[in-house]
Amino acid sequence: MHAKSETHKTLNLALFDFDGTLYPKDSFTGFIFYTLSKRHIVKKGLKILPWIQAYYLKLYPAHAMRPRLFQSMFKGIAADFVQNLAQEYAQQLIQNLDQNLLQQLRLHQQQGDHIVLVSASVDLYLVPICKFLNIELICTATEIKNGLLTGHYSSEDCSCEQKKLRILQKYNLADYGFVYAYGNSEEDLDMLSLADFAYMMGTENPLPELKQKEVMLWQNVKQI
Repeated sequence: MHAKSETHKTLNLALFDFDGTLYPKDSFTGFIFYTLSKRHIVKKGLKILPWIQAYYLKLYPAHAMRPRLFQSMFKGIAADFVQNLAQEYAQQLIQNLDQNLLQQLRLHQQQGDHIVLVSASVDLYLVPICKFLNIELICTATEIKNGLLTGHYSSEDCSCEQKKLRILQKYNLADYGFVYAYGNSEEDLDMLSLADFAYMMGTENPLPELKQKEVMLWQNVKQI
């Protein structure tokens, strides 16, 4: 008997935030203006004006503002109407992704890594984006009943600690050689804390070099 070694490469997990990271702007607000009339936006916006003002004064957090804004704008709107426009909107977003981050994502794909978009933005337009990019998705899910958007989320707002919790619920990090995470704000810090290689947009640090962890497996071979 003698031992024969074989080298295997363990795949990595790559976690990408969307707004401000893979997409350089605020897709959530853009979606409102893309799908709804200005008259509707003004009418509904006036009803939550104190919260909007508090948000811009940094007195009301984004993770609380987003569901309030979504409910105000989309409650009672036909789901198929919004979903059709969301498909169009997704194509516009795809054409305007950050090219450096998109190239990094493609490098992960070429290496065979497991790639997940982790975003506080909503599933309505992120689902078609992830289908196009051929990556997985963790995001804020919207609720539809009787063909209408209820204005409520069917999940928690996927930001801050929720990002970390939902990643850990879905993936066993021990299954991966390295974990990479890409973000741009305080809402991404919990997700970045999971990573072996964390990248924050707006810093002078270069994008992390992609690596693969080599695992040695030993197999006994019988010799006659």
